[in-house]
Amino acid sequence: MLKGVVASVLASVLFGVIYWISPFLKPLGGEEIFGWRVLATLPFTTVLLLWRSEWTQVRELARRVRQRPALGAALVLSAAMVGVQLWLFMWAPMAGRALPVSLGYFLLPLVMVLAGAVLYRERLSGPHRLATALAAAGVGAELLRAGGVSWETWLVAVGYPLYFALRRRLRTEKLGGHWVDMALAVPVALYFVLRAPSTLPVVAGDLSLAALVLVVGVLSAVALALYMAASQLLPMGLFGLLTYVEPVLLVVVALLLGERLAPGQWPMYGLVFAAVGVLVVDALRQILRAPPAIKNMKKTDTTADAD
Repeated sequence: MLKGVVASVLASVLFGVIYWISPFLKPLGGEEIFGWRVLATLPFTTVLLLWRSEWTQVRELARRVRQRPALGAALVLSAAMVGVQLWLFMWAPMAGRALPVSLGYFLLPLVMVLAGAVLYRERLSGPHRLATALAAAGVGAELLRAGGVSWETWLVAVGYPLYFALRRRLRTEKLGGHWVDMALAVPVALYFVLRAPSTLPVVAGDLSLAALVLVVGVLSAVALALYMAASQLLPMGLFGLLTYVEPVLLVVVALLLGERLAPGQWPMYGLVFAAVGVLVVDALRQILRAPPAIKNMKKTDTTADAD
């Protein structure tokens, strides 16, 4: 289990580092950074796919598209949905909007709970209902204060659940499906990189900038690999609990980059953090109450799968 914890925390740290690196990629803009990230990440994701002997997932998707051409359009939609999220993740720190995006990642698990209840008729436990109510109160407080919550927050908190629901419906949740999403984003990435004035000479002529672009690609692929390894090595409850490390780090990065909370925003953030705290305590309670035999069996099975 220790390996899984380390893998999950390292993945969150690497995503936080990518978030922190974004402002240092100037003079590239958000669209150009998105393009370079896709182009730099795809080769390393391909290596990861081959190393895990999972290229058959891509071939299977290609076979399904040949049988049902409409699936191809759905895959393009899936690629567009995750592409917007990747762009937002890199653009926000450069535009001084890192905190609203971080709040979206805090709200994401709560929205996922609601999505499970609405889309898949999953029952909400008492702690989940309490957490949802606290988060709703926080959003309501911000609506009263400012007349609305930022579009960046909504895009993350609502956009990702819709993307995950689409991938679940298309049966593309595995690494091969992620690779297809990235591959389908390549034409758009090339457009952003090569459109006039092209950023290709800028990156090629600046060794430090080119190195940072390459680092973003490597970190993205490694973080994904660690995240997937953690999902296999850890019980579901502990894995879900550790996903809260990333938004905490994103807030830290936002503060390090000079962003500050407005005084009137503290009630919203306080209620959202309280909601997250309820989920964390509930997850810890479930982990501690789980029968040792089940924990050991889960650990043995997932470790064998990872090896």
